[in-house]
Amino acid sequence: MRPSSINGLLVSLQSQTLQPDVIIIIDGSTNKDTYELLNHRLDTRLTYFLVPPELRGLTKQRNFGISKVAKDIDVVCFLDDDVLLESDYFEQLIKTYSIYPEALGVGGYIQNEVVWSKANKSVTAITQFQFDGWVRNESVRFVLRKKLALDSDCPPGCMPQFGHGRSLSFIPPSGKIYRVEQLMGGVSSFRRSIFEEVKFSEYFEGYGLYEDADFTIRVSKIGPLFINTNAKINHYHEPLGRPNHFQFGKMVVRNGWYVWRVKNPNPNIIEKIKWHSITHILLLIRFSNCFFTSAHLDAFSESLGRKWGWLTLFWNKPNIRN
Repeated sequence: MRPSSINGLLVSLQSQTLQPDVIIIIDGSTNKDTYELLNHRLDTRLTYFLVPPELRGLTKQRNFGISKVAKDIDVVCFLDDDVLLESDYFEQLIKTYSIYPEALGVGGYIQNEVVWSKANKSVTAITQFQFDGWVRNESVRFVLRKKLALDSDCPPGCMPQFGHGRSLSFIPPSGKIYRVEQLMGGVSSFRRSIFEEVKFSEYFEGYGLYEDADFTIRVSKIGPLFINTNAKINHYHEPLGRPNHFQFGKMVVRNGWYVWRVKNPNPNIIEKIKWHSITHILLLIRFSNCFFTSAHLDAFSESLGRKWGWLTLFWNKPNIRN
């Protein structure tokens, strides 16, 4: 349901220094706007599938797309439709597999969402985060977590035993390659062979929030994953095709619990207390947006969704699927 976005992505593909051998588009639209747009393209590498209702949803569509990949393809790259690539994106991505031949997956780097600066000295301010010689401002959520001794004890892109780690957005634009255990699905790549062992879980229906964390944590238990900060893209967060705020809030909590238990199936009591405490801190921060932002109804609806999602964990926990 985003024809203009997919068109922009395909334009950015044309300027790649390393061209993909095959381009597969899996479309879950309920209309033919995207089909009509792509029907005029003459690129022989492009294969388009408009999936039926029973195959709609991010994880189902990814698994369907994987089934259409030829056996002689070595690396499968996933791209969301609302990203634009720097011209050497694929070149940098594929180069990583040569540098680290043991890699099962490599992620690209979103460069337009966070402002970083070089750190001239060690940062001690609670309102800033420093990593590998770079510094960025902390969000309110992490300032509170620091004050309450609930900050992540793992590097960015890795999940602590109590969940709620720091995302890949906390990795700086250093030009380096970092080992991680999570990749962002819409800017990721994997060796095709890994899909013989691991599939995207169809627990994550529809929008599929955190489906990438679930998949990559499971893959990282088999072999290493990396993010190459030279494989740069820009992400523009297309608002179309997203769930309502109540459903989104519910998914934040329930899907977050699911991914935490994939990482740590048997948490101890301290880890449980930390997960639930951070979940409520995030809920309260989101609820406070009702009073301090113009989108107060959206904030209220999402807060209710988060609270309802948390309550349902006591009588209807998600079943973990491998």
